[in-house]
Amino acid sequence: MNQQHILKSIDEASKVIGKTWPLYSFVTSNPLSGYEKLPFVEAVDIAKGHLNAEMFLEASLYRKAWTLGEIGEEELVALLNENGLSKSPEFYLQLMESQKRTEAKNSNHDLDRIMAKWLAAFMDEGLAEWEMPNKKDGFYKAWRTLAKYDGEILVKNNLEIPKTSSEALAQVLKNFSKEDYVNIFTYHLAALPGWTGYINYRSESNSLWQQAYPISLEDYLAVRLWIAQQINTPILLQSDHGERDNTIAKLQYIWLKALERSWQNQLVKTLEKESIAATPSEKADCTPDAQMVFCIDTRSELIRRHVESKGNYETFGYAGFFGIAMDYENLNDGLIRKSCPPIVPSAYTVTETAQAAKVKEKLGYERKNEIIKFAEYFLKRMKNMLPSAFGYVEGSGFYYGLSLLARTVTPGYFYRLKKNNTSSYETICEPQINRNEPQEGDSFGIPLAEKVAIVKSAFDLTGWKDFAPVVLFVGHGSHSANNPFGSSLDCGACAASPGRHNARMLANLANLPNVRAVLASDHGINISESTIFLGAEHNTTTDEIVIFDSEVPNSHKEQLRQVKSDLLNAQRTATQDRLGTNRDSVALAQRKANNWGETRPEWGLAKNAGFIVAPRALTKNENLDSRCFLHSYDWEMDATGKALEGIMQGPMVVTQWINNHYYFSTVDNNKFGGGSKITHNITGKFGVVQGNGGDLKMGLPLQSLRQSDDEIYHQPLRLSVLIQAPITRVTDILSRNENLKTLLDNEWIYLMVMDPLQDDDIKRYEKNFKWVSTKKKSIVKEKYAINAEVSVAD
Repeated sequence: MNQQHILKSIDEASKVIGKTWPLYSFVTSNPLSGYEKLPFVEAVDIAKGHLNAEMFLEASLYRKAWTLGEIGEEELVALLNENGLSKSPEFYLQLMESQKRTEAKNSNHDLDRIMAKWLAAFMDEGLAEWEMPNKKDGFYKAWRTLAKYDGEILVKNNLEIPKTSSEALAQVLKNFSKEDYVNIFTYHLAALPGWTGYINYRSESNSLWQQAYPISLEDYLAVRLWIAQQINTPILLQSDHGERDNTIAKLQYIWLKALERSWQNQLVKTLEKESIAATPSEKADCTPDAQMVFCIDTRSELIRRHVESKGNYETFGYAGFFGIAMDYENLNDGLIRKSCPPIVPSAYTVTETAQAAKVKEKLGYERKNEIIKFAEYFLKRMKNMLPSAFGYVEGSGFYYGLSLLARTVTPGYFYRLKKNNTSSYETICEPQINRNEPQEGDSFGIPLAEKVAIVKSAFDLTGWKDFAPVVLFVGHGSHSANNPFGSSLDCGACAASPGRHNARMLANLANLPNVRAVLASDHGINISESTIFLGAEHNTTTDEIVIFDSEVPNSHKEQLRQVKSDLLNAQRTATQDRLGTNRDSVALAQRKANNWGETRPEWGLAKNAGFIVAPRALTKNENLDSRCFLHSYDWEMDATGKALEGIMQGPMVVTQWINNHYYFSTVDNNKFGGGSKITHNITGKFGVVQGNGGDLKMGLPLQSLRQSDDEIYHQPLRLSVLIQAPITRVTDILSRNENLKTLLDNEWIYLMVMDPLQDDDIKRYEKNFKWVSTKKKSIVKEKYAINAEVSVAD
């Protein structure tokens, strides 16, 4: 019975940690996801106590926003008054500034260092040449066997240590009451949230490494608490939670809300203007020369504007996994990786098969790839094996020096050289989709009905019914050199994989004659024989769009040539816009992509603040500064509300993950972020530590969020969602989805609805289905002391 209570207590305590995703699949997620059932302000207060972390921006950055007019006076004063605070904003700003941030001394430094050492050895995923023995027995048993060789924990014989993790926990906890268990476990899980977050990830994902070398939070706590007892480190420290003065935190929260409300007001003003400007003639049917479906990613907002300005082109926004819940087997390394949101179970696996006339080319590509892989393996062994390491380094040092010099002085040239001389299997292969769990009667691929459902879903969710001669599904991926966090710049909707695989698969399905036939006969979706679907990829570092068009019929080649020409022009103007230069902007982007010393190849999703679910007409004529996720949606084509419900259940939740990941990585980069890239060290192939050890970094590096130590680039705001749809439809969806209502009621996310049945009036959701109009109202201000020189003591 006590063992069951221990396990239940571990589960309860684990809410304090999120998931630390591996570098090769770096998914952004809310580090406080375990607290989403609590109001945001309560959750951050509890987490602050457990993690000793900052939860809001430093006061100097609120002052800067106030000085720049990014915080509206009317919004701020109203919020202060609501909370019974009647003095001037300047008074409260000075009060916040008087509270200097201090970093508490870690009383468990030795225990943390010992644990980090053992975790790094056990959880290594192929970086170390010599593997820790007995890993197949699991973390606790492997540690127990070797513990006597660790001089820091003073064990003479492993017989001194309990045989199992459950026995070890029972022994350590025998002098504590059951009521203390959760506090003990919470404290020790929170001590190394990066490492425990990675244990959490491995356990829940049941990765291949986890299957081969199992580790659990129970194992971790058993080892940690037994070592703590052995070296006389306190097992239970009394928390000061509830004893702290929360005055400053209250003020910080008010200023955050004022900043968020002010940003929302500006967004509402912009969209209301566009709603009025969208005349019927602009909404009339007019077949474009080409249509392109981009990911909802904030970086797509910029490239869509520039593509649309280059010709008669229509763009859509759709979650970048293109509605295919799949794993993807890469032809280059044979590894199977998830290529859909982590919250979605993978139903399919997509592989590459040779195009009908290119079987020999595929075999040749595979042979060449095997040679390259062997050469890389051989060079790695030469560098790392003790007998050959010194000779190899001396013999090859001159050539490595030349390579580093060239990559430093002319990175853009080497980027273009490598690109032009690298063959792509997409030119000789086509994607093949299969069920992960074949059903009886399946012989090959998936049933026609499922293929139709995947394609139809794309059209339903985007509100799309008319098709141009050329349609591109444009996934996205990033390119950078010497960047451990490279996958964080790839597609968030594809579990930090490039979206090209999903885009090619959807195009392949949409081109099938039998799929089109069923769409027409059963669903009234008529696709002309003259329409061709193609996969493509947007490189978010260089803004190049590559089209996978090896099998385009002659009838479309001239059209495609014009599209490619216009996309090159779009790349030029987009890079000028993004990089702030009119001179050689494409070359500059290519240099940043291949510069091995570049700490910031691109900004990723920094500055994200909004998610707009509406037709493109609502945002087409506005520069949203890459701050909004854009999902196409036409409420008139969604009579049942099913499509909108899918968007709210999926993309809206995923963008909230992304938003909170950026938020917390910014407000406390040391605890929730990745620290500075300058002193990163890769450990185990899956993560980084700062310097020579310590906790595993769980979030985004400093350089992805700040322009300097004193100047932020990402402004941490909670996500504001705006949906154009009847408000009754949105309310109905929320009433059926308690998890979505909870996120809104607890202010992890904001929601505004532009109701087309009420002259596009925009209302803001408040707790328990209360809707408040966003139209500007005159707010009667209570008098407050206006004195710029007032002292904090006053």
